[in-house]
Amino acid sequence: MLKRLARDESGQGLVEYALIVFLIAVVVIAILLLLGPQIAGIFNSIYATI
Repeated sequence: MLKRLARDESGQGLVEYALIVFLIAVVVIAILLLLGPQIAGIFNSIYATI
């Protein structure tokens, strides 16, 4: 039974993709938190110009 479990790698790819998506989401959230006020300022200046 242990040999069968060791060879069963069908769920491994799903876990790896989930980890990649999670890490990308963390990076995007961090970037938005850091650059959010600057991006808001750009959109506010564009809105004020219009």
